Formats: sequence, structure tokens, C-alpha cells
Amino acid sequence: MIRHWSGLAAALGAVALAAPVLAQSLDDSPLAMLPRSKAEIARIAAVVAPTRDFSKAEAFEVKSAGAATVRVRPTADAFSQFSGNMAFDRQMNFNLGNALFTKTWVPSPSSTRASDGLGPLFNARGCQDCHLKDGRGHTPADGEKPVSLFLRLSVPGGSAPADIKDWLATQPEPVYGGQLQNFAVEGHAAEGRMQVSYADVPVILADGAVVTLRAPDYAVADAAYGPMRDDVQLSPRIAPQMIGLGLLEAIPAADLLAQVDETDRDGDGISGRASVVPSAELARPALGRFGLKAGAATVRDQTAAAFSGDMGLSTPLHPDPWGDCSAAQDACRTAPDGAEPDSRDGLEVDQQSLDLVTFYARNLAVPERRDVDAPQVLRGKELFYSLNCTGCHTPKHVTARLADQPEQSFQLIWPYTDLLLHDMGAGLADNRPEGRATGREWKTPPLWGIGLTAQVSGHSEFLHDGRARTLLEAILWHGGEAEAARDAVVALPKPDRDALIAFLESL
Repeated sequence: MIRHWSGLAAALGAVALAAPVLAQSLDDSPLAMLPRSKAEIARIAAVVAPTRDFSKAEAFEVKSAGAATVRVRPTADAFSQFSGNMAFDRQMNFNLGNALFTKTWVPSPSSTRASDGLGPLFNARGCQDCHLKDGRGHTPADGEKPVSLFLRLSVPGGSAPADIKDWLATQPEPVYGGQLQNFAVEGHAAEGRMQVSYADVPVILADGAVVTLRAPDYAVADAAYGPMRDDVQLSPRIAPQMIGLGLLEAIPAADLLAQVDETDRDGDGISGRASVVPSAELARPALGRFGLKAGAATVRDQTAAAFSGDMGLSTPLHPDPWGDCSAAQDACRTAPDGAEPDSRDGLEVDQQSLDLVTFYARNLAVPERRDVDAPQVLRGKELFYSLNCTGCHTPKHVTARLADQPEQSFQLIWPYTDLLLHDMGAGLADNRPEGRATGREWKTPPLWGIGLTAQVSGHSEFLHDGRARTLLEAILWHGGEAEAARDAVVALPKPDRDALIAFLESL
């Protein structure tokens, strides 16, 4: 696989010649990125090169988010701090964004006009209902309606953007729309109820230890509008953690595209692909970075899509007040909404509110690393590198110099992701294409903060649908491009397995 720490300029040239659509996406607007000099590019390539010395921690390794890193709080608020380098005069915007992120929306009409417009169909009443304490969602307990886990819906077919090759076109389910709405305001029926059941899958490790995985099966019960199409594609999605989003957005697209290796020219079995998606903010195709299949290009795109799809709230990017209600759901589309023609831009979430929530999401800070010099952690790091886990989980990036976002500007960060799409095998496949992503592909998730999941969210559930109850289970679900690394972990002696987990828990 082409690495941005080796032959960066040549790699970018190859991408530009072979994939004009990807080259077009090198324009990272709306971020005001300042160009890098040749000397600066060379210096950055040296800084992000993978270490060969595992006897001690690397310089600045404890600062996962550079100067934006914050100290670790010993509470569930560890993911809810603002960027460590934020100036005092910008902290009010963060606090206002937090107030909007945590607010509970209500149906229309309501006496609390600034908070009405929910639904009529919805998955959550507020952003933090899904992103618990700005962390990961969880799978539902027996008999519990899922809040932070929902089902994407689609059927094969649909049109594709003319300027994006190999777009795997799908369209929303014609009646139920793009996701199953399992809640509704009074007078309306929820679209249905997600059902999930699990089957045990035992995995025997090389030393005889047995790890029991749980394989989920999803279905929809109590469908309110009659049976869905027979060819409906269901994809479970659990709310991911929110930290470091602005820093991921600030990685130059050129650096990410330099790692693309669709034909596996280097023969390492890893073939990262870029997600190129229509951006509502930019009004053009752009590099996808956010969402479990990298279906959103910018933090603002992701934020506005969540307001619309999850809560049924209109924004400047998605002005329809009925959210995900399809044309077949007439009662939903004609229900009262919270749009105010004479104020708030005639929307339920106006431009100023969207700006504040976007600012908040960009600046949720990454806590510093723990135990970076512990011998067991260093051994686990060495294994992580030697097993080529870094083939997808790229350790380091340097963000662009930004003219108007000082918190994210020119930071050495350690997110452990390439933000590319990878085939993760049949075991993790949802069999639902999304944009350029096939039904077996997922975006490499960042690993920073993963060791604080239980502290923040009160559970340790991982992967796109929370099926893995431990980090080892998550590793054992890896297949496809990660199969060789997974098999190598299966073969490890227990002390090395424990060291690998200790390293991940230090992130």
C-alpha cells in the first residue's frame, strides 16, 4: 500500500493521473487551508514515518491531538471537554453548541417555540440521546427500544452522480425512507420495531482459549405501513464517539488519497479506497470522512444529516421539516412543524444554530494517552505495528495550516485511521452498498479514546453495531483485508494478546 510517509509526491501524482474525480476532491474547502511548501512536506513525511523503536514512547505520543489534547478526566465527562488550545473568547461558542447538542426537542406546535419541530417520525429527541456523553451508543437491552442503534434502509437501484465512477447506486426504501424511525410524535405511528437476536460463534485461539462471539441477526417487526420490499437492505448503525472530528476534517485530502491502493500494487493484501460523496455543504462531490461508511464529507454535512434523519428537524442543508418521511407518508409530511417563517431563517434549526453545533462537534477534545511508557503497552504497540494493523489504522497525521480554525491548525495527531474504505469480510458485511462503499466495506474508525469507552459510555461494545463486547472480540470479527492480521492475533500467546489489548486500552 502506498504510504504518505514514503514517496508522498509521487503517490499524489499517481492518484491525480489515475483518478481525476479523487484529484478534484483535493480542494478541502470549506476549510481555509494554507498551502505547504516542499520543505514542509518533506518534514511532515519524516514526522509521520512509522517508528522502528519500541523501547520507549515517541516524542509527543502522549498528546494524541497535539496542542488540542486535554488531560484525562476520571469521570464520564472525559469526552465532553473543549479543545485544549481553545482561546477563552471562543469557549462561549462551544458552550452554546453544547446546549443545543444536549437539548431535548419537542413536537409542534409547542409553547417552547425554540425547541419544537421534532419528527413527526424520529430516532432520538436530542443529539446526546445517541452519542451518550459524546461517546459511543449501545445495543438495546432485552425489551428496550433502541435509541443509539438504528437501521439504515435501502433497495437496489437509483441514479448515481455522473461524475463519480463506480458509484454503487441504491435508493431509500420507497415507503419507509432511508432509515427505520422507531419513535413518533402523538397521533403518528412509529415505522416499526427493530428486532435483533444473537447466535454464539465460538473461536478457538492457538493456545486453546475459547472466545465466544455473538453474531447478530436483524429484522423489522410491527411495520406500520405494511411489508417492506422483499429486496430491502438493512444495515445497523450504532452512534460512534464524537471526539477529534475537527482534526480529522483538517487532514489534507492529499495525505489521505496518497494511501489509496485499490489494486493492491504492493501485495500486502490491503486495498484502501477513498469514499467520494455528494456534499450538501459544498454542492459537489468531496472526500467522505465521517459516518461508518464515510458517507459524509464534512462535520457540517454530518451534523445537518443527523438533525434531519434522526430527529426530523430542518436545517439550511436539509430544509424539509419532515426529515426522512417519504413521499408515500403523506400524514407525516403534512403534520405541523416548527419552522417559523418570520424568524430562525424559516427553519427549525437555523444557520446560527447549525454553526454552533458544528463548532461544538469540531472541538470535542481527545484525552491524552495513558501509560505510554509501560513495558506491556510498548510490547503491544510493537505487535500492532508488526502485524500490520497500521495498514489501515494509520497512527499519525499532520493537519493543515488553517486560517480560521486555530484549534485544528497544524497539529501532529495520532488518530490511528486512514479514513479509507476497506473490505472487512463476510462476517462484518451488511451487504448494503453506500456510495462507493460496497456491502463488505467499512471506513477505518479512529482508535483514539477507545480505551475510555467503558468509563464514558458505561459499556464496552464495539464495531459498527456494537456486537463486540471486548476489544479482543472486535479483532476476531476482522476479515477480508484484515484477515491476515486477525489470524496472527489468534496465533499469539496469551502474554502477547494481553499486551496488544493493553496498547489499545492506552489509546
